[in-house]
Amino acid sequence: MAKAKDLREQSDDELQAQCEEMRKEIFMMKNALSSKKEDVKPYQIQMKRKDVARILTVLRERQQEQTV
Repeated sequence: MAKAKDLREQSDDELQAQCEEMRKEIFMMKNALSSKKEDVKPYQIQMKRKDVARILTVLRERQQEQTV
């Protein structure tokens, strides 16, 4: 689980890459869950989604600071 404080220390490019990677992981986890190939717990997907939301929040904050 990523903390917003730690995310604010990273660059925009790093955050974008991390967000894309997490989205791919979520996709793979959902597929594994539906096909029951791997032992994936639903809360793991939820935690990844919250991490993506934190990253997007930090990116949005930075975007708003630039426009003001």
